[in-house]
Amino acid sequence: MRCDSRRASLRERVRATAENRPGVYRWLAADGTILYVGKSVRLRSRLLSYFRADAGKAVRLVAQSTDLRWDYAPNEFAALLREMRLIRAWQPEFNVQHKRDRRYGFIRMTRESAPRIVPVARVRNDGARYYGPFAQRRWLARAVHELSLATGLRDCAADVPIHFADQLELFAAPRTPYCLRGETGSCPAPCAGGCTTTEYGERVALVRDFLEARDRMPLAILREGLEAAAARLEFEYAARIRDRIEALEKLWSHLAGFRGRIGELNLIYPVPGFGGDDRIYLIRRGRAWGEIPPWESGRERGETEAVVRKAMRPAPSDRDASLDADAAAEVLLTVSWFNRRPGERRRAVEVEEWLATPCATTGDRNGRCPDRGPSAPSAPAPPDTPSAPRR
Repeated sequence: MRCDSRRASLRERVRATAENRPGVYRWLAADGTILYVGKSVRLRSRLLSYFRADAGKAVRLVAQSTDLRWDYAPNEFAALLREMRLIRAWQPEFNVQHKRDRRYGFIRMTRESAPRIVPVARVRNDGARYYGPFAQRRWLARAVHELSLATGLRDCAADVPIHFADQLELFAAPRTPYCLRGETGSCPAPCAGGCTTTEYGERVALVRDFLEARDRMPLAILREGLEAAAARLEFEYAARIRDRIEALEKLWSHLAGFRGRIGELNLIYPVPGFGGDDRIYLIRRGRAWGEIPPWESGRERGETEAVVRKAMRPAPSDRDASLDADAAAEVLLTVSWFNRRPGERRRAVEVEEWLATPCATTGDRNGRCPDRGPSAPSAPAPPDTPSAPRR
């Protein structure tokens, strides 16, 4: 009876106070724990639908919740961002989307005295460098292995002790490599004093430049090995090298294509809001950097331009193609938003085009011209990346 009374009370509160406008809502347990976060462009209708459900997750959610809270947003894009950030911050029990990056793989460059690269399913806030995202995790594991072999980076376990050749030791003793790669020379064996800190660091820099799509040297190294094997008539070995080249070419194509275009995805995105609450979003390197209100006068236009120029100005950090956990999630969300809504992508304009638009001052209050000519190109999608699942 108590559950039915609570359910009726929540339903009546929604009927009496919720509005049909974009927003984000949260179902809460008795101890204040957030059980579920959702968003809707018609908040009142969406919330009332939970009380009409007769089976499934909605019924369990209503039964376990003691409170329901919501906040309005100016538009669907703002609600989507807010929903994602709340889910990632609170990890609600009933949420699946945005909770983990299970559908994608990333390359993690570890923070160790002798760094490694490893394929992972999640980006964590651990200070390591991450590259991606990649849709096919099984293929990614092979590509990471081939890149380690081509550049000489170790791929042993994290707990293997490291002893560089220039590491000061009072009672140095001969050491043997921990694995076959060190014995055969495909790894410089930092575990056994086979290289100095600087020598291993050069290999790490080589891998980092490749992952940031700045240097194809690992491919050049493999091609030299292919030519040498062919000259020695070692055709079976040459075939294995050719397979490695194909794997790394695919990896390079993905990194240079998707990550390169994301680095150029700097947009001014004006969005009409509910009840005239219009916003201008600053999309920087695929992320929603911030938002500004539309202007009403030349003075406000000048102030807005100054904010935009400062926010979108290239920075030294832009050369770093690695991602942290929040950046990875937000890039995927923004790209998916524009790919699934071509009309919204056409609304967004490049920064320089927006700054040079004469009618931005004299025309529409969001800075949009009535006719901007050809449609802007679609936002980049990760190669072979499936569309986001529907909830």
